[in-house]
Amino acid sequence: MNAHTARVLHAGQVAQKVSAFYERHPYPPPVDDLERYRKLWNDARRRADVHLFWPDENYRDDRSILIAGCGTSQAAKYALRWPHARVTGIDVSATSIENTAMLKRKYNLDNLDLHQLPLECATELGCSFEHVVSTGVLHHLPDPDKGLQALHDVLAPDGAMHLMVYAPYGRAGVYLLQEYCRRLGIDTSSQEIRDLAASLSALPPDHPLVPLLRNSPDFRDEAALADALLHPQDRAYSVPQLLDFLAAAGLNFGRWMRQAAYLPQCGALASTPHQALLNRLPLAEQYAAVELFRGSMLRHSAVAYRNDRPKHDSIRFDGDAWLGYVPIRLPDTIVVQEKLPPRAAAVLINRNHNYTDLYLPIDARQKKLFDAIDGKRSIGEIAADSTLRDTARVLFEGLWWYDQVVFDTSRC
Repeated sequence: MNAHTARVLHAGQVAQKVSAFYERHPYPPPVDDLERYRKLWNDARRRADVHLFWPDENYRDDRSILIAGCGTSQAAKYALRWPHARVTGIDVSATSIENTAMLKRKYNLDNLDLHQLPLECATELGCSFEHVVSTGVLHHLPDPDKGLQALHDVLAPDGAMHLMVYAPYGRAGVYLLQEYCRRLGIDTSSQEIRDLAASLSALPPDHPLVPLLRNSPDFRDEAALADALLHPQDRAYSVPQLLDFLAAAGLNFGRWMRQAAYLPQCGALASTPHQALLNRLPLAEQYAAVELFRGSMLRHSAVAYRNDRPKHDSIRFDGDAWLGYVPIRLPDTIVVQEKLPPRAAAVLINRNHNYTDLYLPIDARQKKLFDAIDGKRSIGEIAADSTLRDTARVLFEGLWWYDQVVFDTSRC
């Protein structure tokens, strides 16, 4: 047997193990009620989501969407939140497809098609998609590069991809316990998972896994515990590895879904002596350095585009083009007006951020401009008084960095 044949056989064996794992432990755990999710996705949230991926295009809600590795409910959720879109869900697990089909019937999701199909075989669908979503899947494949290439091949030329993969440093405790379980030969039977859960209570208080056990409700669920510690295939990507992973598949990095945690000008790093050194680095090196400094990122969630995509302008605040941007608030922001820092009229916090240092104080003049955001007027129209231009530039660039707004730049 030559080396290539051996690799193919090994990949096939791993794929079978992963498929069998999800048949036994479907994850995320199945749900039967999406009413809360339906109410969450109003028109404002949909518009913000579109312009996060396509800032320079007019709003559309009828795109073709592929959920690659849809699990037990993700494809149904997308079909529910985008009722005018054509949504296709694929997954290697028959159990996951059956659970999603139940939701399709319950909520009359006629815009949803389902296929039991490995992610690596996405081209067998015979069509392309304007939006490809694959979160928490690629890092479980026997050949992630092959999987990402398949997603590239079904992404429309002007489409956008949303990927989430594990990050290594925040998962150090997970990988220690994975190796521990391998050495003990712990299987995925219900009894062994219960025994594992009981044993975790004896971990030393300074073990790297303890913060995850304390802060993540997932570890209280049998399927989630198995997914984290007993999965037959699992790898993680640092920032440089993720960028290389995208490039090898013919994709360009677009942005982080929530970017403030990766930027040296945001949070505690902005007030350190190293901020100037960090700002001299190219953007990719800044992201890599901040990942190392934070040290506890669990996952990377990114937007990517085909590298042959027509050239689109990026968000910039030099020149005057920014005056034509229409700011759209991200709906998960809260405005705090109690116990404020000196000279602050409010503090803005995106509830999706995991780090407590990522908050944006704004003064009284900035708050008036922030309160004037209506999703219709451009920055130039909001700050029509020319004396406000410098205040507006600082504010809206900060709102962008801190994931408080996205921009509709289609007028520019």
